[in-house]
Amino acid sequence: MQIKLNINGSDKTLDVKPHEFLVEVLRENGYLGVKKGCETGNCGLCTILIDDKPVLSCSYLAVRAEGKKITTIEGVQAEAAEVGSFLVEEGVDQCGYCSPGLVMTIIGMKKEIENPTEDDIRNYLTNNLCRCTGYVGQLRAIKKLMGVE
Repeated sequence: MQIKLNINGSDKTLDVKPHEFLVEVLRENGYLGVKKGCETGNCGLCTILIDDKPVLSCSYLAVRAEGKKITTIEGVQAEAAEVGSFLVEEGVDQCGYCSPGLVMTIIGMKKEIENPTEDDIRNYLTNNLCRCTGYVGQLRAIKKLMGVE
């Protein structure tokens, strides 16, 4: 079957199978910044934005994306560089494997919550696992980025 969607500002028509998850379809179509991790919706590596909200693409059927606006890390390079600079400043830049999902979550949070609290930030981070740097540095970086005292 075919679905029509908008990926990073470009209208696309993609062939998908009814059982395929969006992470697979995006990667098959060249969006390799969308990482595969646990494939159970627990690690956050596959986070993308659907209509500007963070979504775990490994547990989102591709057919549900019909007519949606999809944003991957490839579509937010300037914003991702800004977020990345805050993460690097706080020493949260070790292996980088979780970074695309984390950055997409942070960008989604910026779009959704104008003035987040520390609890809001912690809530957003619950879906992003990082085995290298821990979460204290991430929290410091995000608070600085978002101007949270």
